[in-house]
Amino acid sequence: MSSNRRSRNITQGVERAPNRSMFYGMGYNERDFDNPMIGVANGHSTITPCNAGLQPLADAAASALKAAGANAQMFGTPTISDGMSMGTEGMKYSLVSREVIADCIETCVGGQWMDGVLVIGGCDKNMPGGMMGMLRANVPSIYVYGGTILPGKLHGEDLNIVSVFEAVGQYSAGNIEESELIAIERHAIPGTGSCGGMYTANTMSSAFEALGLSLPFSSTMANVESEKIVSTEESARVLVEAVKKNICPRDIVTRESIENAVAVIMATGGSTNAVLHFLAIAHAAEVDWSIDDFERVRRKVPVLCDLKPSGKYLAIDLHRVGGIPLVMKALLDADLLHRDCLTITGQTIAEVIESLDLPSMEEQDVVRPVANPLYAEGHLAVMRGNLAEDGAVAKITGLKNPAITGPARVFDDEQSALEAIMANQIQAGDVVVLRYLGPRGAPGMPEMLAPTSALVGQGLGESVGLITDGRFSGGTWGMVVGHVAPEAYAGGTIALIENGDSVTIDAHQQLLQLNVPDDEIARRRADWECPAPRYTRGVLAKFANNAASASRGAVLDLYED
Repeated sequence: MSSNRRSRNITQGVERAPNRSMFYGMGYNERDFDNPMIGVANGHSTITPCNAGLQPLADAAASALKAAGANAQMFGTPTISDGMSMGTEGMKYSLVSREVIADCIETCVGGQWMDGVLVIGGCDKNMPGGMMGMLRANVPSIYVYGGTILPGKLHGEDLNIVSVFEAVGQYSAGNIEESELIAIERHAIPGTGSCGGMYTANTMSSAFEALGLSLPFSSTMANVESEKIVSTEESARVLVEAVKKNICPRDIVTRESIENAVAVIMATGGSTNAVLHFLAIAHAAEVDWSIDDFERVRRKVPVLCDLKPSGKYLAIDLHRVGGIPLVMKALLDADLLHRDCLTITGQTIAEVIESLDLPSMEEQDVVRPVANPLYAEGHLAVMRGNLAEDGAVAKITGLKNPAITGPARVFDDEQSALEAIMANQIQAGDVVVLRYLGPRGAPGMPEMLAPTSALVGQGLGESVGLITDGRFSGGTWGMVVGHVAPEAYAGGTIALIENGDSVTIDAHQQLLQLNVPDDEIARRRADWECPAPRYTRGVLAKFANNAASASRGAVLDLYED
């Protein structure tokens, strides 16, 4: 069958003369109509350094597609800079942008009868949004990650964006001078690329490589290095072959390949956001995958990589010792991956990894062998209890104090909590509760990097607990639990906590508990009233009205009887 099996609907036949005339206006010739039309979903923008380096990749992809006998059709996808919007009302638009990106790709690919699509993204929501759009459209597709940022340098030490957030807390606690804060601010971001640790962008890019929809090594390359261009060109060539073979995303994204991706997330110590996003990706793929599946994988896959935020190294360090293929080889050798999952290359994941020339484990210390892991079990745990009947998500590894019971300090918005932290009003032993920040309540489920980093900067990261129905940045670490479901706006128990109540976070028992008698909780529930929506028009109102629970990925198209 021809490789223009979809686009021929708008390029072939007498009745499509008007369509062809519009193509002629863009420089097409008659021979082009026999070639596949392949979209280049370009996330370039000068909003954020994560995406400011994507245009050269998009141009390289378009040229490589043409050289391979395809027609490149470039269109844009939006982005929101999490790092810039963090701690402000703008952060409410971040998760919303995941859905907008997915809608853009589905709309353009579907509306224009594209034969395939190459998606290029940078900042956090570009990854899941792009993947969801690819799965909805279900035409041959490949994901090209824009690449990580190189570390900033100051006093001989590596810096990244989280360094700046934590420096704010250090300054507020009087631990550093203003001049040091300014120096960190000016040196942390040396150029383009996504945030450098195993934060959300690098977590998702790594998972996509494991999923089989990105090329080997591509997920940890630096944006500014020339190999990123070379990898993008190869991605375009691979995609043209996939179009010929009609290998589609839903052929690749199965329950087994998602389990492979989650195994790599656990092994690399990835972001809590991966839970939310892979629930949404599975939904887009119509694959049966629940929040409890993460816990199942966690218990059998150890943490192998010593990566930030809680570890020592950055994503580029992982790349230089063998990248995600080295991690996957270790997992394959231990029978912790499904070997026969298909990739966009047409090979199985095992065939791809076994074809690579990888360094030995002994030559580096970024990736540990399975026999000597950093932690014996994965780090992303599902917490339950009367505060999270539908589940919550926490990073539980590396904590000096994995359990805390203390008095609740309750805040109904992020800004008031941040003000209290900056004013040194939070003390060791407190449990900070940030609520009405879930998918519907905020709306948009913003990330709490500003408050958590301020606590870390003040030296309270191990001694203060924090729970929220919002999310965390991939750069967050400490005694923190997010994605609490049901959320406060839906009447979850988190809405019923009062200042001074005893609250328990116990990583060993995976317990999140309000230590108040059941009859008192019932009394408070009877008195509780749902607050008025914060927004009644526009995109935030639409998100609030349609968002599913965090335990279901906060998707907007979960239609159930």
